[in-house]
Amino acid sequence: MAESPQSIVQEAIDVAIGERGEIGVQVAAYLDSELVIDQWGGLADETTGQEVDGDTLFPVFSNIKAMTATALHIQAERGLVDYYQPVAKYWPEFGKYGKDKGTVFDALTHRIGVPLMPVGVTPELMCDWDWMVGQIAEMHPLFEPGTRSGYMAYTFGWVVGEIVRRTDPRHRPFGQFIQEEICQPLGITGLWAGIPSEVEPRVARLTNLPPIPPGAPGVPPDSLRPRATPPEVATTQEVFGRSDVRQACIPGAQGIMNARSQARFYAMLANGGELDGVRLLSEDRVRTFHVPRPPSDYDIVSGTPHNGTIGGFHFAGSPGMGAMGSNPLAFGHNGAGGCLGWAVPQHRLAVAIQHNRMVPHGPPEESPLTPIGAAVRKALGIPE
Repeated sequence: MAESPQSIVQEAIDVAIGERGEIGVQVAAYLDSELVIDQWGGLADETTGQEVDGDTLFPVFSNIKAMTATALHIQAERGLVDYYQPVAKYWPEFGKYGKDKGTVFDALTHRIGVPLMPVGVTPELMCDWDWMVGQIAEMHPLFEPGTRSGYMAYTFGWVVGEIVRRTDPRHRPFGQFIQEEICQPLGITGLWAGIPSEVEPRVARLTNLPPIPPGAPGVPPDSLRPRATPPEVATTQEVFGRSDVRQACIPGAQGIMNARSQARFYAMLANGGELDGVRLLSEDRVRTFHVPRPPSDYDIVSGTPHNGTIGGFHFAGSPGMGAMGSNPLAFGHNGAGGCLGWAVPQHRLAVAIQHNRMVPHGPPEESPLTPIGAAVRKALGIPE
């Protein structure tokens, strides 16, 4: 008897938990606008024994950048934002110390020169939108905008989100914009940039990355990553497990969602900007989202080339995106610890993989999630 698509993926989840050290995992996939995979396994919280189910929410960190970028694209679609105009046209306070030259496109592609978190940042201050955007507006750029790459691990969300907020005729808080302009129209019920307090019991507990042993390959000595993601606000359970942080809108680094909701978001992109009769973006616009952005041989934050797209996503071969496979038309986003989601418009495929054991963005063959991505493609008859 032939295996069902669901059993193929469930077996991959069970192997990841039983043999590769995973704790809790969710996987969802849409094909031709239909949810065809919705599987899970393991524990949401090792300390209590709470099991993962389909409604479990996972902290997915920079995965939220995909929704933040899409919010900006919605504003461009409406004629409210021009990618090639200065950010300062929409946010005048930003245009200081040479940042007046930085365009919306520079911000979307991590080339605007403000990748570092403010000096003195704390979890409490990180939760304060006005404080964060005020601090970023006062920053001196690390380089002339548009000339180099500096991955905005956290600051991307406030820069892009403030452009959206300023150009929104209603000037809504950015988390509200995501709910009202992306989630509600698409029927997405388990995805937030800042959760309501009543869903907090559903959020999985993170298991932090183990310390890097002495002598192991690590961050290049000249990388600015420790200042872009300082230890005071590190991607750990101790910081991102706090209720105030979970409930704050931190749309470059703090998404909380389940796999079926993230997959539904990507299903809209896999279907050319439309899902179930609701169109958020034009097909022509979405068709550009896999196109590599201006090349960068070196990113001063990551210490490696930044393989981003002109739409604010990652393409195949980017660090931590191994589960996505090698299709050059695929695009998506991942986050600290390894969760990721992606779209393949060529096959009308959308996939999300969530887990709660933080792992580094190593080679694809080292990721416990790469075999799960391969299992999804095998189950649905999609080539690598």
